[in-house]
Amino acid sequence: MIPLVAEQGLARFCDVFTERSAFSVEESRRVLLAGKAAGLRPKLHADQLTAGGGAELAAEAGAASADHLECISDEGIAAMAEAGVVAVSLPLATLYLRKTPLPARKLLEAGVPVAVATDFNPGSAPSYDLPLALLLACTLQGMTPAEALNGATTVAARAIDLQDEVGSL
Repeated sequence: MIPLVAEQGLARFCDVFTERSAFSVEESRRVLLAGKAAGLRPKLHADQLTAGGGAELAAEAGAASADHLECISDEGIAAMAEAGVVAVSLPLATLYLRKTPLPARKLLEAGVPVAVATDFNPGSAPSYDLPLALLLACTLQGMTPAEALNGATTVAARAIDLQDEVGSL
């Protein structure tokens, strides 16, 4: 399916959910390599429920971004910082699932750019309220208002490889 999607121009990214309850690191690697071979840039949903090596895989694969990361390891943070992978904070999902939020302050201090988004979906984040996501990024994750706003604009644009077209005035 991946080559056909790429051939028909239906996607620019290949995204995989790397988690013990979804795709293993090895399975995810195979999906991402198939995507890269077809010309699709890697993205991951990773380390949301457990520290499973998703952040490290995001760095290894040259991913544009990795979403969730509530359970990211220190090794994952270092690898993402070195590789320039954007961490995408989804604080509404964290709130709805009653989970500990991703360690935004720790990521930022390590040099990992942090985007802020809503993760609007009916299962774990049934809200598209970006101002609420920004508030939660500040109050629950330790981001400053300026960092959160930057995360929802310029860093978010970087997470989708559109930083030269959108995200800032």
